[in-house]
Amino acid sequence: MNILITICARGGSKGIPGKNIKLINGKPLINYTIELKDRLVTKLNAKTVLSTDDELIKIAGEKCNLFTEYVRPEHLATDSAGKMDTIKDVLLYEESLTNQKYDFILDLDVTSPLRTFEDIENAFNLMLEQPEAISLFSVNPAARNPYFNMVEENENGFFSLIKTNSDGSVMTRQSAPKVYDLNASFYWYRRSFFDTGSKSPITDKSIVYVMDHICFDLDHPIDFQFMEYLLQNDKLDFKL
Repeated sequence: MNILITICARGGSKGIPGKNIKLINGKPLINYTIELKDRLVTKLNAKTVLSTDDELIKIAGEKCNLFTEYVRPEHLATDSAGKMDTIKDVLLYEESLTNQKYDFILDLDVTSPLRTFEDIENAFNLMLEQPEAISLFSVNPAARNPYFNMVEENENGFFSLIKTNSDGSVMTRQSAPKVYDLNASFYWYRRSFFDTGSKSPITDKSIVYVMDHICFDLDHPIDFQFMEYLLQNDKLDFKL
């Protein structure tokens, strides 16, 4: 079984400038992903590739023994570039080197590092158990539920329960259908996913892995400060 691990990290972050290599609890953010990758490579017999357009990120990877000749094209290093196109480009590059196709692709997001080796392994087992699934993404139980305690603005400017519960049939949190937040931490794909042309990891043949611990993406400076506080003060209830 051939598995490719992709680590995509472009250099043009605007919300948190330089966030992929910004120090968090004493080491570059990308190091948390690379260190997890090292364990996965041994367990899964996988190959890892770094997709970046930034020389400083490439150097940071090399300091952790992650070397690559691949350079992300400029059109895939913009704010509007899609993640699926980015992964597919580096996937095709790696396949061209050996003239063989990978069976599975694991994408580890640098900016959402609160995941464990067991998370990745258990999620992969879910993929193997459901052969029709072509993608899997990590989630957490949502704090807010659109069937119960979320509202939206109507055309007349007034607010009402969101359309999923417009008739008010769901009256308690316990009776509402379960919903989940995408935490953008990791994604498993079957190789066939990248032949569908999908621009989203979410398809009609997707499954989820529900994390039982905190996990969130670094979108804003306050997110970075919060995660650093958790790491510095050993506040996580699990081990990275």
